[in-house]
Amino acid sequence: MELQNNKTIAEIRAGLREQIVTVEPVDFEPLALRVFRFQAEYNPVYKEYIRHLGVDPTRITALTEIPFLPIQFFKNHRVATGHSSDAHVVFQSSGTTGQATSHHHLYDEPLYKAISYRIFQHTYGDLNHFHILALLPSYLERNNSSLVYMMQHFIEESESEYSGFYLNNAGEMLHRLHHLAENPDGKGVLLLGVTFALLDLAESSFDLSFLQKIEHFTVMDTGGMKGRRTELLREEVHDMLTASFGVPVIHSEYGMTELLSQGYSQGNGLFNPGHSMRILLRDINDPFAVSDHNLGSSKTGGINVVDLANLDTCSFIETQDLGRFGEKPGTFYVMGRFDNSDIRGCNLMVI
Repeated sequence: MELQNNKTIAEIRAGLREQIVTVEPVDFEPLALRVFRFQAEYNPVYKEYIRHLGVDPTRITALTEIPFLPIQFFKNHRVATGHSSDAHVVFQSSGTTGQATSHHHLYDEPLYKAISYRIFQHTYGDLNHFHILALLPSYLERNNSSLVYMMQHFIEESESEYSGFYLNNAGEMLHRLHHLAENPDGKGVLLLGVTFALLDLAESSFDLSFLQKIEHFTVMDTGGMKGRRTELLREEVHDMLTASFGVPVIHSEYGMTELLSQGYSQGNGLFNPGHSMRILLRDINDPFAVSDHNLGSSKTGGINVVDLANLDTCSFIETQDLGRFGEKPGTFYVMGRFDNSDIRGCNLMVI
């Protein structure tokens, strides 16, 4: 892509950024195609990947034609568009000992905060209408988690003295929840936690019956056993949590180190992606056969994510998650993950 009307890379980026913050569904695909052409030219790793595939970026006219970068590239390369130096914030995924982890460079903190706030606000309302209690032990044990970074922002925006993080101090957290149950102030209460920590709390000796007294109480599962417990089906986990916490459904968040946008489920595992995010599915046996919701599909496929908030890295990510579309356009279910033996296609990890 030649510089448009002699604009600098920074000027082109600024124009795209302005549109991404306020993008609406009707404008999503045209904007995504402009972001693609920008990244296909100014992201060295993505540009080389596209070249190896033999794809001409100027001939791409639809989201389903765009090459999606395998998520493993974030483990072995610095994926960046128009930036030659490291960012001040570098998110890192969790991993077992000896396992390579992903690194995602954040060059525009205000953009990440604005996007994540807008997505939450659209789904749940203003953050200052909530007390937010984050039970994230495995994430708090390291200082480079994108989830902790986002929740720190949410906690600050909630402007609540009862909002905060909890590592292993479940007793203190329950004390705060008990106070909120006895002294309702009209605000919602959001208990957000990693899966194994929520299960540990549900199976603890603490009396949790008082939680049913809390008005507007939401329990949100962020996923992740991280080797702490035996893997369970989502339905099994949520059945256990609804019984213990006295709520009708368990909410969920879909996000990962390599993405800056989120999707939220308000129950039964059905996710709605944020304004800056769209889900496509690829055929399990052919990673280049991609469909969007408009084409209709009841089959399970690999999840490809278009995340416009990844303006400075790569907005077109081929994940290792399996999913299927919901009945409502744009919605999706997460069905599990590929085993390593199931990953097919040309990853070109030597680029």
